[in-house]
Amino acid sequence: MAGGTGVNTVKRRVALLESMCSMSDDYAEDDQKVKFEMIPDKFHSLKDVSDAIKNVGVKECSLIFGIDYTMSNQMQGKKTYDGLSLHDIQPSRSNPYQEVICILGETLEPFDDDGIIPAYGFGDRTVKDKSVFPIKKNGDCDGFMEVLKQYTDVTPTIKLGGPTNFAPIIRQAVDIVKEKRQYHILVIVADGQVTNEEETIKAIVEASEFPLSIVVIGVGDGPWDMMKDFDDNLPERKFDNFQFVGFHQAKQGVRNPDVAVALAALMEIPDQYMCIKKLRLMEKLL
Repeated sequence: MAGGTGVNTVKRRVALLESMCSMSDDYAEDDQKVKFEMIPDKFHSLKDVSDAIKNVGVKECSLIFGIDYTMSNQMQGKKTYDGLSLHDIQPSRSNPYQEVICILGETLEPFDDDGIIPAYGFGDRTVKDKSVFPIKKNGDCDGFMEVLKQYTDVTPTIKLGGPTNFAPIIRQAVDIVKEKRQYHILVIVADGQVTNEEETIKAIVEASEFPLSIVVIGVGDGPWDMMKDFDDNLPERKFDNFQFVGFHQAKQGVRNPDVAVALAALMEIPDQYMCIKKLRLMEKLL
């Protein structure tokens, strides 16, 4: 990974973000005047992006985890997880979901003001593609280590189902944002393509009306064409609120795979938060 570029470089990048997300003076009367732009990847180190997150003013932030329990998890580890189910729980090794929870939890927890993390499963045989369920029966998790523990304990009891639809977990996250009136980052860990594309697109577009960043970490073999399309297109959105990271691809050929995944996951957060501020999305919740 490249080293940090210094405080001046970070400040210049923050100024660029403000320019990218700039609005007209009469925006409040006509929010359609803001043109959608894809947010490019521009940071080269975890320190760079972490400094930029602080410099754009992220003071209060909360995390939400979504875990994909669809049947395809049984087959999606053929190339990337020794042919095992991606939800295979063993005491001697971490599965991809456990790895992502640790990497993203440890990276994002310092930005979480209260440490309370709502964590949900979706796509199992019970809720299918219609709803979500909390992985902790009695409430939200206290820190990412409890997310990891609850995931590890509950997963062997869950019957995988489907089809795959991100809309329920995205809408659950929007409901939390409206209730808490605070910026949130939704981390969805999923194994493959979305079955209900139309409903998922609708939910992503609707979510761009709120102070919510969506980070999808793709575990397993892919393909990931649809995820990349969600990331780079959908111009109906108020801002580019969706970042996709191919977990195994991000880890390949780098000195520190965990840092590479964390960097890719955070890459668009500074830009997204600047756009949220310029669009006054948090003010609309008050």
